[in-house]
Amino acid sequence: MKKNKIIFLSIALIVLLIVVLQSVYIVKETEQVVITQFGKPVGKAKTEPGLKFKTPFIQKTNYFEKRYMEWDGDPNQVPTKDKKFIFVDAYARWQITDPLQFFIRMTNERGAQTRLDDILDGETRDYIAAHDLEEAVRSQNRVPASSGATGEMISDSLATISVGRQELQRMILLSANEKAQDLGIVILDFRIKRINYVDEVSAQVYERMKSERFRIADKFRSEGQGEASRINGEKERELKTIQSEAFREAEDIKGKADARAAAIYASVYDQTSASRELYGFLKSMETFETTFDTTTSVILSTDSELYKYLKSMK
Repeated sequence: MKKNKIIFLSIALIVLLIVVLQSVYIVKETEQVVITQFGKPVGKAKTEPGLKFKTPFIQKTNYFEKRYMEWDGDPNQVPTKDKKFIFVDAYARWQITDPLQFFIRMTNERGAQTRLDDILDGETRDYIAAHDLEEAVRSQNRVPASSGATGEMISDSLATISVGRQELQRMILLSANEKAQDLGIVILDFRIKRINYVDEVSAQVYERMKSERFRIADKFRSEGQGEASRINGEKERELKTIQSEAFREAEDIKGKADARAAAIYASVYDQTSASRELYGFLKSMETFETTFDTTTSVILSTDSELYKYLKSMK
C-alpha cells in the first residue's frame, strides 16, 4: 500500500508540474505574445515583459518579435519613365505594432515577409516607372563649380530633377504604410540600396561615358597646348627683349671705352715730341707684331714710317 501511495504521489506531482508548466509562460523584453484557444486568439496581446498565466493544454502561446526587423528585397528589373531598364535593389526596416492584428492577418513573420515583398516591390516598381532615371539616382540638382564647368560635365548629370531619390523613397514608404496599415505592422524606413543598368544597356552607357571623357580630355589637352604655346611665345619675346637690352648696354659700354681710350691716346699724343715719338714707335711696334711674321715679305717706300724705324734698327 505504501509503495502504491508513493507512486500515486509521484504521478500527481508530475501531472501538477506539467499543469503548472502549461499554465505559466514568460514574456521577454524583446517579445510579445498572442494567446490562442483552438486556433483563435483570446484576449489582448501580451506586450509587457514578465511572468504570465494561461489555461493549460487548451491555450497556446504565439511569440512575435518586438524589435525592428529587416526586409531585403531581391533586385528587380524596372523600366523608368524615359524607357531605361534598370535593376533596383532596395531594403526596409519594419516592426510589429499590433500583435493581435498581425496574427489575424499574417499568422507569422514568414507570411509578413511575403506580404512585404508584394507591397514594397510593387510600390517601388510603380514609382520608379513614373519618373525618369535621374529622379531615382540623384536627390538634388547639381550646380557647376564655375561658368566653364558646364561644358566639362556629361549632359545627363546636369538634367533638372523635380523629385529626387530621397523624395521617391519617402513616397514609397508612405504608400507602402497605407497598404500595410491593417496588417498590424509599420514600415519604419525604406531605402534604395543600389540601381544598375541591365546588361544590354550597360555596355552602351559605358561607351558613351568613355567617349564623353575622351572628348573632355582632348579639350583639356588642346587648351593645355595652346597655353604652352602662349607661354613659350612670351618667353621668347622676353628673352629677345633682355638680349637686345644687354647688347645695347654692351655696345654703349664699348663705345664709352673706345672714346676713353681715344682720349687717352690723344692726350698722350699731345705731350712733348719725345713722348709723341715714343708713342709712334710703340704703335709701330704693335703694327709689326700684328702684321709680320718670319715668312712675311713687304715692299716699303722710303717715305714710309715703318721704313724709318727699320732703317734706324740697322
